[in-house]
Amino acid sequence: MNHSPTSPLIALIEDEEHLAQGLLFNLSAEGYRTHHESDGDAALAYLLAPPEPIAAIVLDCMLPGTDGFAIARALRDAHCFTPILMLTARARPEDILVGIEAGADDYLPKPFNLNILLVRIKSLLRRTQWHSTRSTELSAAEASLRGAAEGSASSSHAPADAYTFNHRTIRFDALELIAPNRTTHLTVMEADLLRYLTDRAGQIVSRKQILEEVWRVREDTDTRAIDNFIVRLRRYIEDDPANPAHLTTVRGIGYRFLPNP
Repeated sequence: MNHSPTSPLIALIEDEEHLAQGLLFNLSAEGYRTHHESDGDAALAYLLAPPEPIAAIVLDCMLPGTDGFAIARALRDAHCFTPILMLTARARPEDILVGIEAGADDYLPKPFNLNILLVRIKSLLRRTQWHSTRSTELSAAEASLRGAAEGSASSSHAPADAYTFNHRTIRFDALELIAPNRTTHLTVMEADLLRYLTDRAGQIVSRKQILEEVWRVREDTDTRAIDNFIVRLRRYIEDDPANPAHLTTVRGIGYRFLPNP
């Protein structure tokens, strides 16, 4: 099928040939351009240096060569924040949590309904576009406010969809955490969890709440992936991540966010 060069490009990383061909056909029918890789090593090389911008990545977790989890981590480590929809094998909660910890923005257990996959892709693209548009609009508005209030003691304005604490600002609209001398790009999952925690500042949030209400995992599972995820968030928000003051552990239960410890 012929598509406009401006149609979103979806990278499909899937080694099951029958499944891949079906997904490529249906993605094309939905108006997307596609690129397919079936080998993890080749996929990572392509994703790290794509010849044109990729709108979203559909990434199987089990691949020959580099697996999907390692690919997601490598992309995030390289500051590539293209949305990732991870396909997880056997619907195991452990796979889902490891995928989230690796940097996936959404997940879909196999076997899955095609319509659900298409809806998830549209949702990721819509959220990314909304974040991009909202961030541009807010940046322009903030620049205007700064100009109007230049020289005034009240010239500091917080973005509309943001949370500020300890000289740090989480911009949920732009998927950014702005700290002194550094701006960190957040994945959708990271932003969702930070919003959940800051909305409940001072309250104890259990691991079960995070699993069910943030990540939609409703089975008993190993929580080490949550702990690893929290370790990463602490690197973003703490002055001393090894001795956290804002995102503290409540032994045997979960975590608590304290804006003013």
